[in-house]
This record gives sequence, C-alpha cells and structure tokens, in this order.
Amino acid sequence: VKRLGIVAVSNALPQDITCLAADRMLIFASYDNILHAFARNKEVVHSYEGHKARIHLLQPFGDHVISVDVDNVLIVWNIQSEEEYLQVDFDKATFAVSAILHPSTYLNKILLGSEQGSLQLWNIRSNKLLYSFPGWKLAVTTLEQAPAVDVVAVGLVSGHIIVHNIKFDETLMKFQQDWGPITAISFRTDGHPVMAAGSPIGHIALWDLEEKKLMCQMQDAHSTAIAGMSFVPGEPLLITNGADNAIRVWIFDGPGGTGRVLRSRMGHSAPPTKIRYYGQNGEQILSAGQDGTLQSFSTVHEKFNKSLGRGSINKKKSKKKGLKLDTMALPPITVFASEVAHQSDWDNIVACHQGYITCTTWNYQKTSMGAHKLRPEEFSKHKPIDIYATAVDITSCGNFALIGLSTGRVDVYNMQSGIHRGCYGKETAHEGAIRGVAVDGLNQLVITAGSEGLIKFWKFKTKDLVYSTELSSSPSGILLHRDSGILGITFDDFSISVLDIETRKIVRTFSGHHGRINDMTFSPDGRWLITSSMDCTIKTWDLPSGCLIDCFLVDSAAVSLTMSPTGDFLASAHVDDLGIHLWSNRSLYSLVSLRPLPADYEPSLVTRPSTCPVQDVDVAEDEETCDEMIEYVSPEQLGEQLVTLSSLPESRWKNLLNLDVIKKKNKPREPPKVPKSAPFFIPTVPGLIPRYIAPEEENDTQSKVVNLGVLAQKSDFYIHLEEALSTNEYTAPLNLLKSLGPSNIEIELRSLAPEGGGSVEVMLSFLRMIGMMLNKKYNFELAQAYLALFLKLHLKILSSEPNLLEEVSRLSTQLEETWIHLRTLFNQSLCVLTYMKSALL
Repeated sequence: VKRLGIVAVSNALPQDITCLAADRMLIFASYDNILHAFARNKEVVHSYEGHKARIHLLQPFGDHVISVDVDNVLIVWNIQSEEEYLQVDFDKATFAVSAILHPSTYLNKILLGSEQGSLQLWNIRSNKLLYSFPGWKLAVTTLEQAPAVDVVAVGLVSGHIIVHNIKFDETLMKFQQDWGPITAISFRTDGHPVMAAGSPIGHIALWDLEEKKLMCQMQDAHSTAIAGMSFVPGEPLLITNGADNAIRVWIFDGPGGTGRVLRSRMGHSAPPTKIRYYGQNGEQILSAGQDGTLQSFSTVHEKFNKSLGRGSINKKKSKKKGLKLDTMALPPITVFASEVAHQSDWDNIVACHQGYITCTTWNYQKTSMGAHKLRPEEFSKHKPIDIYATAVDITSCGNFALIGLSTGRVDVYNMQSGIHRGCYGKETAHEGAIRGVAVDGLNQLVITAGSEGLIKFWKFKTKDLVYSTELSSSPSGILLHRDSGILGITFDDFSISVLDIETRKIVRTFSGHHGRINDMTFSPDGRWLITSSMDCTIKTWDLPSGCLIDCFLVDSAAVSLTMSPTGDFLASAHVDDLGIHLWSNRSLYSLVSLRPLPADYEPSLVTRPSTCPVQDVDVAEDEETCDEMIEYVSPEQLGEQLVTLSSLPESRWKNLLNLDVIKKKNKPREPPKVPKSAPFFIPTVPGLIPRYIAPEEENDTQSKVVNLGVLAQKSDFYIHLEEALSTNEYTAPLNLLKSLGPSNIEIELRSLAPEGGGSVEVMLSFLRMIGMMLNKKYNFELAQAYLALFLKLHLKILSSEPNLLEEVSRLSTQLEETWIHLRTLFNQSLCVLTYMKSALL
C-alpha cells in the first residue's frame, strides 16, 4: 500500500480466478468448483475438490476455510488435511446464501445472509443453527463486522445499510443509498466513527455513525461498480478497486471528511486498440484503448506508468459533469502519431477518433490533452456525420501534423499554433478514402495511400505531386521506416508489399496471411518486417532475403504491434485483452539461426507472456535450433595464396627493436629496497604467465664476479629449438615465443649466441623457424619482428659463420617474394577504394 507496487506474483491457475480470500498464512483462490491455497504468495500448496458447482463465497476460519457454491452447498474444509470437516446443504427457495461473515469474538460461529433477506447464526463445530434473524425482506448483498463487538453492518439489494446488534437482534441505525445495491462496506478504525459504502455505479458514500447521517459522497471513484473496499487498520486510508482495472488508495485528510486519491494503479478498462513505442530509449509504450483513454506504460517499472486521460470535446464542462453524465467524451482513438523533438515546447501527439472528423493533440510532458483541435475550417460550425479522420503522421521535427480524411483529403497543420497550413491536391489528394500518410525523415516527401489503389508522392513544402503509382489492390495501411526509406504496405487481399521510396519501386511482396492484417512494425535496423493478422499469427519477414523467418500462433489475434527502437522487445495488444504483452528478441541474447521457413511450415501455438513465469516452456524447440547453429571456428590459414597476420596485440611485437631505448627511459632512479620482513604473499616472476619465485637460500654465497655462462640452465625455448633440428617441427618453439613478453623474447634471442650460452646450430634452427613461418604465410608480422631483432643482436656472428650466411640469403629471397605478392594485393585494394570514393560515381 505504501508504494502500490507489486510485491509478488503467484503461479498461474488454469482458469480465471473468480473468488479470493486470505488469512494470516495462506491465500485462497477458486476457479469454477475448485479451491486452491497459495503459500508464500507463489505456489499452490493445497487443493480442495468436492463442490459440484461454481464457488462464489469464501471465508477463512482459523484452521478451516468455508466455501459456498452457487448450488447453495456450504463446505467447511480442514486446511492442512484438505478433508471436508462439514457439509451443509441449504434449500434455495427458503435460504439462498448470499453473504458470509465470522462475527469477532463469536467462537466457532458464522453468520450467513440470504437472498430471501433472513440471516442465520450457525455453530460450525456442533453443526447447529443457533438463531434465525427475520431480516428486512430484501436480499442481503454484503455483511461487514463493525469495530464494536456484536455490531454488524448489513448491505441490502435496495441500497439500505442496516447497522444491527446481533446479540440482542435489534437495529441500531438505518441508512439508504440511492445508487442501487450495496456492493461493499468498510469501517474506519483510526478513531473516526465513519462507515464507507460502495455502489454498482462507482460512487462511494461516507456515513457519520455518531450523527447518523451522510457525511459526504465520493462520486465516480471508479467508472464501474466498486468491487471491494477496505480501510487500512488504524490509518485514514481507504483502498478500493473495481472492474475498470484500477486500484486506488484514498486519504482522508481534507475538510468535510472527503477523500482524495493518494496513489493509484490502473490499466485500460477496455482493450487497447493501438500501441506505439514513444521516444528512442525504448522505455515507454503509448497505448490507446476502447475506453477512450490514452496511457503510457513503462517497460522498466510500474511507477513510471501514467495516464494522459480521456479525450473530451470540452475539458472544463466534462469535469463539472463527472464521468457518468459526460456527453462531451470523445469516441476511442483509432490511430495516433507521436514525436519527441519538441515535446517540452508544445503538444507532441496527434490522435484520430473513431468516426470523428476532429483530431486531438496531446501533451506527453503535461500528461493531458493538448490545446488544439485540428479540423478543416469549413467544418468548424457543423460536424459532418460521414466524414472522419483516418490517418495521421507527425514530421520528425515535431512541427507539422498531416491528417488524412475519409474523403481523400490530406491537410497539414502546425503543431505549435494549430493553424491549417494547406492541403495536398486541388480538392482532394485521392479519390478514395486515405488509408495512410507518411513523411520522410528530412521533410522532403509526403507519401499518401488511397483506397482506390494509388500511392502518391508529394513534395512536402510546395505540395506538388511528384509521382503516382498504381497498386495491385486496395491498400489497408502503410508504415514508413524513416531511417532506411522503406515503406511497408498491407492490402485488403491479405498480402504485403515493400516499396523503396528512393527508386519508387516495389522491391518485395509477401503473401501468407489468411486474415485481415491488423498492424505491422519494422525492426530498428529495417531488416525485419513483423506483421499480425486476424488469422492469429505473428510473422517476421526478413527483407534482404525476402523470406519468412519466424511465425507463431497466439490464442487471440494481435490487434496492434510495435517494436522497441532499441530492438529488445516486441509489444503486442490482443483482441478482448486489457494487457500489453512483451516478447523478447531472442537473437539479442543467443545465436539463433534465421533460416527461411519451409512453405508447408505449421506454426505452433505459443502462450502469451504474462507476469507469472510460464510453467510448461517448450524446451525441445530451442535445443533443436541450438544444434543447427554450430559456432564457426576459423582455420589457421584460409587459402594458400593468402598471407595471415597473428592475432597478438601490437605491444607484444612492435617495440622489440626499441627495447634498449625503453629500458633506458624506465631505468629506476635508486636501487629497490629489500623489505625487512618476508612478504605475506608468495612473489611471482614478472611475465605474462604467472609463476612463483623459488624460495631463496639464506646463505647466499654466490660470487658476483664469476659468469656461469655454459653452466647456466638451458631455457625451454632453447631445448625446443634443439629438438626441432632433428624433427623439423617448429610449431612448439613458435607457440612458446608467442606467449612471452617483449623483454623475455629479447633475453631468449640474446642467449642463442655462443657467448650467451647458445650455439651456432640453435641459431640455424631459429632461422629455419622463420623460414617455416614465411613458407606457411602465417604470423607474418611476428616473423618480421623476430627476424629484425635477431639480426640486430647477432649481426657479427652471422657474417662470420658460412652456414648461417647461406640460410640468411635464402630467407632474404623468400621475404622478397612474399612482400612483392603482398604489395600487389595492397595496391590493388587501394586502387579499388580510391575509385569507389571518387566523385565521378
């Protein structure tokens, strides 16, 4: 109640929940004739089956729960053992149970109200009828315990509320409401003697129990019947809900005892007809419903949801009249367009209403209806019945709105002032009704589609006709993807065409739907077109390949679709469904093979997304696609003619020749100090592969003058090179060298010379390794860097040893050949690039 946010969502029951009640530990919910108990707000822990008809009343009662069905059978269940403790059958003609209550402090007793008007007090433990109250000859609709012991409020079908003492069977006070039966009663417990009563038309009456009179009325608390109401114990807060899909918290802190809305959560009270993402961050969805409201839903958190209200001809007059008598209310919105460019300066949403010529503007920042009503001048006095707005679009700068009418006329209005700025065509743009208007991203072209089967291109500014093309049949709607200049067109014969507005030619045609196409949406990159149809399918078409890549069935046809500008969600609204469903884009999270579906593909039925986790997720299908999608591993060499570089970072080979300069720069100013105590962590050898330093001996008596030279231990690299002389396998030493850092490489190459503890044979082996790299044409840049360093270090020895000289001259010719081949390829590519970039093309 504090924030009115969702605390938990339970698992789903197979059918709609019709009855709900809760005690300290469990939540009881029933559908049809079965009762379930939820624990931890999540999973079903008990099921109670025994009723033959639908359960319509529930009352938790200590270790038991009481349920009454419409056949007038009352069953008391033992909660833990799930067994029937007691069953009582009532005769429908004399006592049809319509309300149930456990009066506080009455041990083992329940009070039942009937449609005949009489009340009965039963002891459930002994199964005895203790007392029958004669009643008021009118059906009891609700029973509520008052804060005082023995006192109960009885709501009747006539609108009477009787505050009755059941101990002495005497009426304390009687009130009457004029709005039909009493649907709910609740008492304040924070020290004010106030009783609230709900009505079937959404009004709430507050009665002062001390003065015994009506204190105030809260009219139109909900637009439908008050389904439930409850004061928060000890606080001036009243929670109400109704079938208008709203839950509201009212606070009573004002003069006269009336309440104001403190918090509310609401959705559409009638199914949404059109949904569109708002803005570029993909966090808000604008939704227009059959209830006449425009609402904004957040995909991030419910607290960012907001309602822009109902469309109204005159806002001030509507507010005075209240919801029920509002003749000023506009019909539901059919299509709308929004643009964020100037949202803080003026209205940024334009909407067409069902069968209505006037288009309304809305302001997202102020979350209300805007200042302007957009309609042609000649209809300002009288409103024609048969002419109405059918299509609308806003320019990307947010300055102009284009509105198409059923007569074939297309008008331009300024969004800031609401002034008419002209129309397209002499009289009308098309002979038939306008089925869609669209403006490109730069305000150059306007595209209009008419029901006579023509698509026309107009200059936006001069309003001249540029081009007209005839379609195969009558279009039912158009949608432009502004970034890529692709226009999607849906037809009355259930086919879809894609038109490129640059070349003005139809580039793709898709057929496959078997029902009217309700809506379509593009993916943000313009590669996919997603369509929904009355055949209950949602299909994804890949535009570059022209194939159907995804198709699934839903149990209720999608009326409207919109894809997030960030590409993560597809939102859908369905026939006779109040919610907006979000589908996540699987290709964002994992590798999905987007192969064309076969012609005989049978789509499977997918359960619609809901707030509760779906239990029976079809995993088999997912595994299949993963098997097909085997990740590609690149071979070491793609082709024999190609020269490949290594994937090592530049820092590992680029500075090999400048190491002495770097070392000079990084020379420490003073020698490092030895720590007094031993370190806590074992120190490691500096390098790319972490290795521990061998513990030093205490008596370090090694001479600092004697150079061990030949006695020094041979390195791994040295050993590998020696072995390679006989085996001619150079991959092991190369891999070892690749794993070392620049300074380690220098040490290894330095120690190959005889004075560093090496030998001429090993130097020959190293040169052969470079030759092998040039032969295989891989790790090209490493071969260059290693060879350059080798030559720099051992130039003197190389010139004095004939076998080494011979190997070096062989390498030199090999290098020359490889480089000439590479240079030719480079020059070729550079030429092509320069040609492509030239202005002549």
